[in-house]
Amino acid sequence: MAGIDIALDIASTVSGVFPVLASLYNYRNFDNVLKIVAVFFLIESLFDPIMWMLPELWGVSNNMPLIHINIIVTVLFFTVIYYRLFLKQILKMVTIALSAITLIITFYYNFNMLEYPSVSRTTEGIMMIILSLLYFYQLLNPEKFVDIEKQGLFWINAGVLIYFSVNMFLFMIFTRIPIADRHNYYIINSVTNIIANILFSVGLLCKPQKTTLSRY
Repeated sequence: MAGIDIALDIASTVSGVFPVLASLYNYRNFDNVLKIVAVFFLIESLFDPIMWMLPELWGVSNNMPLIHINIIVTVLFFTVIYYRLFLKQILKMVTIALSAITLIITFYYNFNMLEYPSVSRTTEGIMMIILSLLYFYQLLNPEKFVDIEKQGLFWINAGVLIYFSVNMFLFMIFTRIPIADRHNYYIINSVTNIIANILFSVGLLCKPQKTTLSRY
């Protein structure tokens, strides 16, 4: 089992490059929102390798601060992304409200940067699940007929929903799992991260479609 979890962890880290490569290949076709998405995935792809290198190359045994930073980066980027994607003002306001609540909880409950931010990760997950479901609702109720499966943001949104929905329970209980057993549970994160990165890449490779769903 130990060999499987290490292999999946490596595959999960490598899969973070897929959206970056897809972005480089298709960048000329991106609108303003997809350009923001591409920048996020470029930054996101750096976190896992750095977390690997900290103990191996620099002898830093605790990489929890990077997870704290990752949460803040993710919340800020997706606040901007979903704010730009939503057409109704009420959904834009919901996005800002959820982001503010998530950041407040993040700074209040997880002030210790050396501990796993279970509360922050859970709150981040709730925010992302709600926003992704709201965006799916918008996609499924367009002003005119569109092939949603040809919309790049459909696949990206699907990756967001799958990743956070599957890992929500893991985020909640992670600190209560014995350290010796955590690698077994982290397989869930590795598998869903690979699936999500594949979906992100598919979305970033989609050609632009003319639709009334975009106002950039």
